[in-house]
Amino acid sequence: MPSIFTRIINGEIPSYKIDEDEHCYAFLDINPNAVGHTLCVPKQEVDKLFDLDQEIYMHLMQFSKRIAVALEQAVPCKRVGMAVVGLEVPHAHVHLIPIHQMTDMSFQTKVNMQEEDFISLAKKIRSKI
Repeated sequence: MPSIFTRIINGEIPSYKIDEDEHCYAFLDINPNAVGHTLCVPKQEVDKLFDLDQEIYMHLMQFSKRIAVALEQAVPCKRVGMAVVGLEVPHAHVHLIPIHQMTDMSFQTKVNMQEEDFISLAKKIRSKI
């Protein structure tokens, strides 16, 4: 059975897409730690990050960096934090989170956003790529 991320990549589930290329897909997390919380996912469905082949792993990191640079330009923050947790979805992914303090990376606090907020934020980040 395809993961929720594969279903998003395939367009079966809607997302607030930031960018995609041949190997990766970036979209806003719908349960964000902070405004701008973005997920970067390889299109190849592999459970664990370090099980990705070297080429896809390196591409995911380069793709994530490009998204993080745009994210930092679009969302005021001290920096963009990166986390790889991977327990909630069996599909390797990178969390990019605009942070002001360490607790923004805790995954304990969430930000409530409306659909129009997600739409305008995704557009703003895309404009920085």
